[in-house]
Amino acid sequence: MAAEKKPEILIVGGGIGGLTLALSLHARGLPCQIYEAVQTFRPLGVGINMMPHAIRVLTKLGLEPELMARGVEAREFAYFNRHGQAIFAEPCGRFAGYGHRHFSIHRGDLHEVLYEAVAGRLGSGAVHLDLRCVGVEQDDTGVRVLFDNAAPVTGAVVIGADGFHSAIRRQFYPSEGQQFGGINMWRGVTRRKPFLSGASVTRIGTVSTGKMTIYPIRRFDDGTQLINWVTEQPREDRGINDWATPGRIEDFIAPYADWHFDWLDIPALIGGADYIFEYPMVDRDPVDRWTFGGVTLLGDAAHPMYPRGGNGGAQAILDAEVLAGLLCEMDDPRAALKAYEEKRLEATGKIVLTNRATPPDHIIEKVDELTGGEPFERIEDVIDPAELAAISDRYKDIAGFGLDTVGR
Repeated sequence: MAAEKKPEILIVGGGIGGLTLALSLHARGLPCQIYEAVQTFRPLGVGINMMPHAIRVLTKLGLEPELMARGVEAREFAYFNRHGQAIFAEPCGRFAGYGHRHFSIHRGDLHEVLYEAVAGRLGSGAVHLDLRCVGVEQDDTGVRVLFDNAAPVTGAVVIGADGFHSAIRRQFYPSEGQQFGGINMWRGVTRRKPFLSGASVTRIGTVSTGKMTIYPIRRFDDGTQLINWVTEQPREDRGINDWATPGRIEDFIAPYADWHFDWLDIPALIGGADYIFEYPMVDRDPVDRWTFGGVTLLGDAAHPMYPRGGNGGAQAILDAEVLAGLLCEMDDPRAALKAYEEKRLEATGKIVLTNRATPPDHIIEKVDELTGGEPFERIEDVIDPAELAAISDRYKDIAGFGLDTVGR
């Protein structure tokens, strides 16, 4: 007797979340198709941190060797004030006792690893490019994805993994706006020799005086590394702009012009950049539902958040694992979408709000507040390091990668 054919799942969006979902569904024997707006897949973007909770999922999908070959296994989180003084440091990933690694990697490399795995396992015909979704329709027989340049396609359920500017989310929240708190970012990558441990995820300064996050994302045979860096500044002269806007050093260098530390020369790092992009720091308010019948949202389409704490891509990966598991376990795919929402909506909403108010670098804000922004002699005379560790641990617990949660 022939096996019953499983209903097909349609994924709109071929980013980190959509591709991870496709791999997770395939691993469970569930057929799916991906519909992506771009004409060709090209490695784009800058760096991304993948914490152990996300790497647990990717390792289970058999992707760890490719991540090892392309990324940098992070060893520590290190926090400094704007004078270059060390405030706090702690090991991360396996060096902190986790059972899984922490990778810092170029977003384009991660995307390429996921895309090649999808093409190899599902076949290149499972990914459909140059199809721009404009909405969905549904009835008792299924859900149809509508495109502005092709005929509709129908499946059992549709997963909107179409990013921050999701057309599917916009259909259900047509009057929703994006939240812009006036913080602008400039991001770039620079090839240079390693600094600190050669595998440090480093945060420096505060938003009010200029903040930076810096970490290596790729190694080269000559001993150099590709260093990812991002700046944050409150800027009244900047508004919402496109994510791919080229950045100009003269527009943002002022707060960092004298950051010549004995462990890293920041102006030289910025000046040696291969390219620079200007980004607005935006998110959206958490909503009270993602699932509408046979349609649900995933990743940035569901819970767009500030790019702090390395959790945007990670939460999309966790979404994918939970959703794939429920679609496999439950007979009714629409009920599975609702169960997924119940498991993930509140947890990710907390992360969105925490990334606005108290991200991991709140450690530096706390010390800056106590010192009035001035240098100190000994950090122990300013604050008990255990209190700083508690700030870090609280964020890990909210984001779902506390040591006891992920596993040793």
